[in-house]
Amino acid sequence: MCARIKLLTLIIMLAALVGCGGGGGGGSAPLQVPAPAGEQWTLVAPSEVGMDAALLNRSVSELPDPASHGLASMLVLRHGKPVLERYWNGYDKDTAHDLRSATKSITSLLVGIALDNQMLSSVNAPISDYLSAAYPGAPALKRDITLEHLLTMSSGLACNDWNDDSPGNENKMYKQSDWVQFILSLDSTYVPGLVNQYCTGGPVTLGRIMVEAGKQPIPSFAAAKLFGPLGIASTSLRWADYNNHTQTDTGGHIYLRPRDMSKIGQLVLQGGQWNGQQVISNAWVTRSTSRHGAFSRVGARGGYGYLWWLSKENYKTGQVDVIRADGNGGQYIFIVPALDLVAVFTGENYDSDKANLPFQLLTTYVLAAVQQ
Repeated sequence: MCARIKLLTLIIMLAALVGCGGGGGGGSAPLQVPAPAGEQWTLVAPSEVGMDAALLNRSVSELPDPASHGLASMLVLRHGKPVLERYWNGYDKDTAHDLRSATKSITSLLVGIALDNQMLSSVNAPISDYLSAAYPGAPALKRDITLEHLLTMSSGLACNDWNDDSPGNENKMYKQSDWVQFILSLDSTYVPGLVNQYCTGGPVTLGRIMVEAGKQPIPSFAAAKLFGPLGIASTSLRWADYNNHTQTDTGGHIYLRPRDMSKIGQLVLQGGQWNGQQVISNAWVTRSTSRHGAFSRVGARGGYGYLWWLSKENYKTGQVDVIRADGNGGQYIFIVPALDLVAVFTGENYDSDKANLPFQLLTTYVLAAVQQ
């Protein structure tokens, strides 16, 4: 009982950054999907992968009641083997969850695949190379903004989702028909590459760039080059769209099952390799998960790569590097290369400090349970 009270106190006292962007607050209806045929998913004993079973199990047993903690799922894998899987609040293994801004990290992977396949030329290519035909005369195309600027959220455009008054704030973008046209019409407040400002319009624009370059919709490209090789069926996920359903939202709101989220994490952990196939180059995984900047906002935990968050989290008497996808409400894919570990969380804590509970569970129980 005392342990539960302590954990509940931690939840209440959390004052770090609320989960990032991707559509603001409010719940999203769970998406039930058919169970994939022949899915291989067998929990192994934590001791088999060098983890303390008792401590790992406490991450669940010491939680307050589900209505208080607001979690939907928690999964832990080590050495590629699942050791913990729990669901709450009406979710189960075949419920796809709205990832909100964790979608952006998937977009980063797709950009890397597009570069690997020479569909895109370079991260240093100006976005005008790909968008001038679709948006002739758009002001932003004259400002030397590159793909890398969109990947690092340093385009310099007047777009800041953390400022309600910002001209390019995502909630203003969502009210438009063509979101990319809206973003490309914004004024600039900084020289490109100078300042990181959290702007969902950037990864949305990257999605349109891939469509223009590859001449195919994002769902088709992702199915062929990313989800298909990972064994993630098209029936197990759902993309959001805009512009009268003609374009795909690559800035937020893809629905994925937590088990499939763990595949994304494991792919990154394995340097882009899956079942002997190099789905995405190791060079891209390394580059995209390296630090390219940081946000000045208080509570913006750690640095930023190419649409991946980077931080150092407590581990035993020191710290360990963590790569993560991060979405409003508590949607996380945590990747811990030094410990060969992936942890996935989904939740319903939109615009709430409780969305940070997974950080506490990760450090207090999951990382602490690693023995060797």
